[in-house]
Amino acid sequence: MASKVDLQIAAKTRKLGSGDLDKCYHCGICTATCPLSANGVSFPRKVLRNLQLGLKDRLMASPEPWLCYYCGDCSESCPQGAEPGETVMAARRFLTSLYDWTGLSFKLYTSKAWEFGAVIGLGLLVVLAFVIFHGPMVTELTPEGGVQLNSFAPVHVIETFDIVMGGFLALFLLSNVFRMFLHVMGDDRKKIPLKYYFSEIMTLPIHFATQRRWKDCEDPGLWKRHMVLVFGYVTMFVMIVGFLPWFQTEKIHPFWHPQRLLGYLATAALLYVTGYMIVGRIKKSRLIHKFSHSTDWLFLILLFLTSLTGILLHLFRVNGFPMSTYVTYVIHMAILVPMLMIEVPFGKWSHLAYRPLAIYLHKVKQKAAAVK
Repeated sequence: MASKVDLQIAAKTRKLGSGDLDKCYHCGICTATCPLSANGVSFPRKVLRNLQLGLKDRLMASPEPWLCYYCGDCSESCPQGAEPGETVMAARRFLTSLYDWTGLSFKLYTSKAWEFGAVIGLGLLVVLAFVIFHGPMVTELTPEGGVQLNSFAPVHVIETFDIVMGGFLALFLLSNVFRMFLHVMGDDRKKIPLKYYFSEIMTLPIHFATQRRWKDCEDPGLWKRHMVLVFGYVTMFVMIVGFLPWFQTEKIHPFWHPQRLLGYLATAALLYVTGYMIVGRIKKSRLIHKFSHSTDWLFLILLFLTSLTGILLHLFRVNGFPMSTYVTYVIHMAILVPMLMIEVPFGKWSHLAYRPLAIYLHKVKQKAAAVK
């Protein structure tokens, strides 16, 4: 397959945190070491080769960067210290920026001014919106003893905002995912019968929910912590976005009520895993935490602060501290909104959509090739 050469790929991926591509001479140890490199999948070696040669088209058509879960074994075994694991991670950031038709992903990944400016600017807009449009700051408590939060931030208004924000996220993420589909499938999408797409369709929800290929890595703790993180994030997201009137209510439920128990479990999961990852990146005791792109730090910190302010908001509300509840609610939203609006469609969290799709399309291709 003829491919156009882009001589700027190496420089671009270096900005995105890649290792030293010049050190790699393709001994193949990284591929031999990787427990996930099988059944015709040759990474990290194939990814590094495409980057070295500037084969952007082939990189965009390849699902391999998304099939890597970055356990760090390849980097640990590399005799040249080329950091192949980190380079594949940078390749995923690069691909995220290529799939994104707005160009915002690349700016966020390569410019701290854009990255922090977008988060801070959006957060300030949220604060300003509350300053201008907030409802009465009632100091009297409900008959049950809790704060009347819905007077300050009416649940129907916040719910409407959630729907608009969800539409925004869907528009950008799904359009970028569709661009990924076009590049990965290429001309094959016209040749492969629809029945193969339908036969492998369950791959998408299974790998989105479980990321189970991570279990094949030598460190089972990676998969377990990721499952805890996904449980916390998805549970909280569904409760807040899908069932906000049930979650943000004036009534104070008993401790054992599902609303409170699910909230506590989700918050504990998020605080535990994000805290663990932040400490790991500070200590750099493990190879996968040795290099951390600024977007990795920002995502973890935003998720940790969202969880922390969320549980503080709840505690202030149920224990009857009105002003603390109102202030914490604004802070919580000023962190939550930028995290969702920026990280989900344009940043690190978008891999939750790209990776299952890559696995799915890879299986579709394999099945079609096996029949030929």
